[in-house]
Amino acid sequence: MASTAPAPAPAPEEPAGTAPALRRLYVVRFVFAVAWAALLLLGGSELTLGVQLLLALYPAFDVAAAVVDARSARAAGPLKGLYANMAVSALAAVGVAVAGTSSVAEVLRVWGAWAIVSGLVQLLVGLARRSMGGQWAMILSGGISVLAGASFLRGAAQDDPTLTGLAGYATLGGIFFLVSAVRLSRSVPRER
Repeated sequence: MASTAPAPAPAPEEPAGTAPALRRLYVVRFVFAVAWAALLLLGGSELTLGVQLLLALYPAFDVAAAVVDARSARAAGPLKGLYANMAVSALAAVGVAVAGTSSVAEVLRVWGAWAIVSGLVQLLVGLARRSMGGQWAMILSGGISVLAGASFLRGAAQDDPTLTGLAGYATLGGIFFLVSAVRLSRSVPRER
């Protein structure tokens, strides 16, 4: 027997299309992060033109991902955190591109500052989206990003700084995105 009661509408902070869109975005971010890390490891710690471009690509991709996220979450409420992330990551892309012409230490300084600020933003966005589900990994990832950023700043002061830590940072971030995608898959029914 069919129920005559109308189906409940999604809560204003959780529009029906937001979680599936985030799930897809998180999977893309995982794939990108792992591929980027592999390419960086293959490129080594010498600041060749290819490595410089790769380094600037990561925060530029973060800007693009935040734009996609903001478009899918427009009805979900305030987007200030995502807009802040876009601005910070755009500045980081330029900063890393400029630092890449100087030294590995300069790249690590810019990357470290970006990791700290964007980690705080990610943490705040994750906290704001808690009710959506699948956000604990984003919250944890934001906190780890802050710690990793401090580590990059310390690494920049070493005698022989290296870029390999950035590959680990990207891979771990990608894994957190994948975990969030899986958690969102479990908390939200799939679209048919």
